[in-house]
Amino acid sequence: MTEKLVNSISGRLSLRRPLTESLEILSRITDIISLDKDADLQERCSIIQSEFPSVADFERNFPSLCFAIATGVGKTRLMGAFISYLHLSKHINNFFVLAPNLTIYNKLIDDFTPNTPKYVFNGLSEFIVDPPLIITGDNYESGIDVRSNQLIFTGIHINIFNISKINTEVRGGNAPRIKRLSEYIGQSYFEYLAALPDLVLLMDESHRYRASAGLKALNELNPILGLELTATPFTESTKGPVFFKNIIYEYPLSKAMEDGYVKEPAVVTQKNFIASQFTQEQLERIKLEDAIRIHEATKVELETYARQNGKNIVKPFILVIARDTTHAAELKKLIESGDFFNGAYKGKVIQVDSSQRGEEKEENVERLLSVEKNDEPTEIVIHVNMLKEGWDVTNLYTIVPLRAANARTLVEQSIGRGLRLPYGKRTGVTTIDRLNIIAHDHFQEIVDEANRPDSQVHIKAVFIDKDADSQKLKTVVTPSSFSLKLQPTSSNANRAVADSVTPMFNKPAEQKFAQAVVAAIQSRDSSPSLTYAVSDDTMESIVAEAQGIYSSEQNDLPGIEEEIDYRKIAEETARVMIAGTIDIPRILVIPKNNTNISYGSFKLDCSGIRYQPVSRDLLIQHLRTNNQEVLSSIKEYAVEERLEDYLVRGLIDYEDISYDDQSDLLYDLSAQLIKHLETYLKTFEDTRNVVLFHQKQLADFIHAQMLDHQIEAASEFDIKISKGFTPLKEIAFTAEEGTEPLNFRNTSFDKSKIGKIIFNGFFKCLYPAMKFDSDTERRFSVILEQDSIKWLKPAKGQFQIHYRMGNSYSEYVPDFVAETSDCIYMIETKAKNELSSPEVLSKQDAAVEWCKIATDYNADIGKKPWIYLLIPHDEVKDNMTLISFRRSK
Repeated sequence: MTEKLVNSISGRLSLRRPLTESLEILSRITDIISLDKDADLQERCSIIQSEFPSVADFERNFPSLCFAIATGVGKTRLMGAFISYLHLSKHINNFFVLAPNLTIYNKLIDDFTPNTPKYVFNGLSEFIVDPPLIITGDNYESGIDVRSNQLIFTGIHINIFNISKINTEVRGGNAPRIKRLSEYIGQSYFEYLAALPDLVLLMDESHRYRASAGLKALNELNPILGLELTATPFTESTKGPVFFKNIIYEYPLSKAMEDGYVKEPAVVTQKNFIASQFTQEQLERIKLEDAIRIHEATKVELETYARQNGKNIVKPFILVIARDTTHAAELKKLIESGDFFNGAYKGKVIQVDSSQRGEEKEENVERLLSVEKNDEPTEIVIHVNMLKEGWDVTNLYTIVPLRAANARTLVEQSIGRGLRLPYGKRTGVTTIDRLNIIAHDHFQEIVDEANRPDSQVHIKAVFIDKDADSQKLKTVVTPSSFSLKLQPTSSNANRAVADSVTPMFNKPAEQKFAQAVVAAIQSRDSSPSLTYAVSDDTMESIVAEAQGIYSSEQNDLPGIEEEIDYRKIAEETARVMIAGTIDIPRILVIPKNNTNISYGSFKLDCSGIRYQPVSRDLLIQHLRTNNQEVLSSIKEYAVEERLEDYLVRGLIDYEDISYDDQSDLLYDLSAQLIKHLETYLKTFEDTRNVVLFHQKQLADFIHAQMLDHQIEAASEFDIKISKGFTPLKEIAFTAEEGTEPLNFRNTSFDKSKIGKIIFNGFFKCLYPAMKFDSDTERRFSVILEQDSIKWLKPAKGQFQIHYRMGNSYSEYVPDFVAETSDCIYMIETKAKNELSSPEVLSKQDAAVEWCKIATDYNADIGKKPWIYLLIPHDEVKDNMTLISFRRSK
C-alpha cells in the first residue's frame, strides 16, 4: 500500500526525483517506528540508524529528521507531499508548519491556501474537494481550530506560525500570546497543540531553530514527529560549520545543478582584466556596466525563447548588493543618471533597505514583490544585505556584489536567491539557464573556491568584452520572403534580414491591396489547399472580397487616391504566394490518451481507507458546494442499482480509461473497494453514505493504483483534419547587433558559435535568413538548395504534431520541410547515437502518422505525397541528394 501511495502522490504532485526519494524515506520511517508520544526516543533513533546510518541523534526531545535539499528544488512542495502521505496513510490530521521569518511565513500561508498559483496540494483531489483548515499566527486566537474540532471537522488542520510567535524568550519576560490562557478552550493555544496526540511539526529553513530559545519552544510543543527542511544543514561556529546529526537525506546544490533543477551559476569578468589598475569607484562602475551588458543580452534571449515557444515573456532583473545604505543611495543616483547609458534606467531602479520610511518604503517593497511581473518596470534592485530567505523569484539573472566578502560567502550567499528557473525547468538555452555573478575583483578566488573538492557549487566562467558586438544582442523576427515582398521597404524592422527582399509593388495603394488579397485568401477555410483557394474559378470572388477589405482600410492612406488594376494585382499576388509557400494541410496529430492504454487485473490495496459516515445534512451541503452535478443527479434521477456504479461513474471521467475496453476491471476494482468498506461499516446505508460523500476521492484512489498496472500498446493517434492551408509563421531568433548575415555556403567561421550566426544567400529557402543549430543543418541546407524546388525550417507551431514522452506531450518541430517535383519531405537530422532514443522514436512515430494522413488528404485533391526522413548526421555531405536518403530507408 505504502509504495503505491508514494507513487500516486509523487505522480499527482509532479514531484521531482529527490522529492520522491524523500517521500519514500518518510514512508519507510513511519513503517519502522511508532508515531506516538510514549515510545522510547533512543530506541526509535537506533531503529532508524540501523537503516539510515547518517542519523546519529535527533537533537531534540522528539523524533526529528532533517531533509537537506538544495534551494530551488521544491521544499515547500515536499511539505505538501509529507502532509498528504501522513494523512492518507497514517490518518494524521494535525500539522504545525514553522517559518523562520515574516517573509517565509506569508509565503507559506499563500502556498497552503487553495486556489492560489502555487497551492502545494494541486493535483490531489482529496485536498481540493476537502481543503485543509489553515490556522495562522493571525487567526488562532479566534478559536477556529478548537471550534472546528468540536464540530467534528474530520479533515486536516494545518497551523502555520512564525517562530517569533512561540519563542519562549520574549522582551519584558512575558510569555508569548500563544502561551497565554484562551477564553475559548480554558488553556493556552500552545498547551492545546502540545496535547494533541497526532501533531507533526514541519520546520522550513530548520537551521534557524537551533538556538536555545527556539530549541526549547519546539521541545515544549512535543510533536510525535519533526520533519526539518533546509538547504544549509549546519550551524556556524568559530571552528567552521557544525553539521546536523539528524540528516537522513541530502540532495546538495551541486547535484541539483547536475540534474538541471536550478540555474547554472557563472562568475563573470572581462578578459585580461587586472582589478588593481582601477580605483574602487572605477571598479564598481565597470562591474555595473558589464552587468547591464549581460542583463540586456539575457533580456533578448528570454524574449526570443518566449516568442519561439509561445510562452510568457520573462523580464530579468539585476540585484546589486551595496556596502551600506549611503552606498546604496549613491548607486541608485549613478544608475539613474544621464551619464549611465544615457539615462536608460531612470525609473527602473529600486532601493530597498532600512534607511527608507513611510510611503517610499511601502512603494519600493510593493515593487519588489511585483518584480516578476513583466509589466512592472523594475530592472535593477539595490539592497544592502542579501535579500532574506523566502523571497522566491525566478527572474533574477544577474548579481553584482559590491561589498567586501570572502569567496565562499560570495558564492553561497549570492546564488541563493537567484537559482529558480522561470519555466520550471531548463530550456537548453545557455543564457536563460544561467545565473551571472559579476565579480571582476574576486574572479579567481571564486573559481578556486568552486573547484575545491568539497565545494557544493561548481561555477562556470564567463568572459565578456565590453567593446565586442557579441555582447549586444537583439531579437530578430522575420516573416517569410513572400510576406516581406508585400510590405513597404521602410517598415522592415530587421534591415539585415529584409534588405535582400524586393517588394512586389512600389505604390502604397498596390501594396495595401495586395495585403488585402492575402487576407481574403487566408480566410477561405473551405478550400482544401492554397492552390484550390486561388484557382481561376475563385479569383473573381477573391478580388471582390479584397476590395471590401481594402476599402475599409482606406483611412490608413489619407489623401492617396491611385488607380490600380485590382485583378492584375490579385493574380500576381496569388502566383507569388503559391511560389512562396509550401502547401501544409491543417492536420492535428495527438497521441491517444486512452485507446493505446490498458490495465492488468490486480488486487486493490484498501488498507488505508477508513472513511466514516457523515450526517445527511452535511452530505447534502458538501455535494452542493463541491460536486453539484453528483448531488443533482442523485436527487433528480433514479439511484444507481449497485454501489459499484457510483465508483465506475467517477472512474470513466479519466481520459486514460475506456469504459468499453475496461468495464470488467472497473467493476472488479470497485467491488473490491465496496467489500472493504463493508468490513468496517455496519449497514448498507452507512456504506452508501461513504460512497456518495467520497465518490471522487474513492475513484481517485482506485485510479492511482491502476496507474501502477498500466500496459501501453503500440502508439495510436487522434487525428483532426480541417480544410484550408497553414500560412507560414514568423520566425524569431537572437542575433548580434551590428553584424552582417553570413552566406550559407561560407565555411570560414567558428563552428562552435554557429548558434549566434544568421545565414542568408538562399535562393530556394522561403525565408530570407535562417539560423542553424549545428553545422550539419547548414550543410544540409546546401543539399536542399541544389536538390529541392523550395524549402524551409519550420517555426514552432507551424505543424500541429505532438508526441508522447511518458505521461506528457510535446510539440514536434521538424528540422526541415522541402518540396521536390514528386513529393514533399519532412526531415529530421540526428546524431547517429540518438537515432534509437525513445524521444526520437516517439517523434518519428508522430511525424510518420502525420505524413501518412497528409498523403491521403493530398491524394484526394491531386497533390504531392508527404515523406518523412530521419537522417544520421554523418550521412549529410554536399554530394548527397534527397532521393538517395529516401532510397536508403
